[in-house]
Amino acid sequence: MDEPILTIEEREAINGGRWFSSLSPSLRHDILRCTFVKRFKDGDLIAARGDPPEQWIACAKGAVRVSSTAVSGKQVTLTYVEPGIWFGDIAMFDGDRRTHDAYAHGDTTIVCVARADFQKILATHVELYEALMRLQARRLRQLFGLVEDLNTLPLRARLAKQLVHLVRSYGVPNLADGSQMRIGLHLAQEELAQLLGASRQRVNQELKAMEREDVIRIEPGGLVVLDRAALMRISEADEQ
Repeated sequence: MDEPILTIEEREAINGGRWFSSLSPSLRHDILRCTFVKRFKDGDLIAARGDPPEQWIACAKGAVRVSSTAVSGKQVTLTYVEPGIWFGDIAMFDGDRRTHDAYAHGDTTIVCVARADFQKILATHVELYEALMRLQARRLRQLFGLVEDLNTLPLRARLAKQLVHLVRSYGVPNLADGSQMRIGLHLAQEELAQLLGASRQRVNQELKAMEREDVIRIEPGGLVVLDRAALMRISEADEQ
């Protein structure tokens, strides 16, 4: 389901992305001039493993769930791409097929740049090469950090760090109490557990413990962070 024009909020999400906003105005203009918009419903397939690398993509609304399929046939969520984040550029460079599946998580809008246009932009703006190198370096640092956390931090600290990230990316102030932040990205505990490399039961135990400490509140529609400072302290406590 395609719509040719981004909403004001969607355009702000793209332009406000940390990486994209660091580009020169002329480069941002040329990228956006080549984009086309696609809209998806929750659960729709955006790209499949094995697909040829035909598009460079950014999330403008909702989230893109990147997953892999285990030997048992079960889908395992690896990460969520949030609004303002670009992905798929590695395949655009090396020409190899997509390595993972990508699904819409909630109503999702993406913008795409065709590979031919991507190559033209690279030829016109040498700046993009260096910018993409910085983007890959940031991703590698994040990946090494995740591996380190997985091997050195207890689940409680890793869960707190994930919740802090979700609040930063999807936090919505509670209308009744502005100090409380509702996580707008609705994740089942199983999905949250997959992101942390833990079982749903263990994640549930840690969430319940945080709820008893009045750090979070578990609701049928998701999680509400009651004390962000306390959540930060939990995430940092075991890094000392």
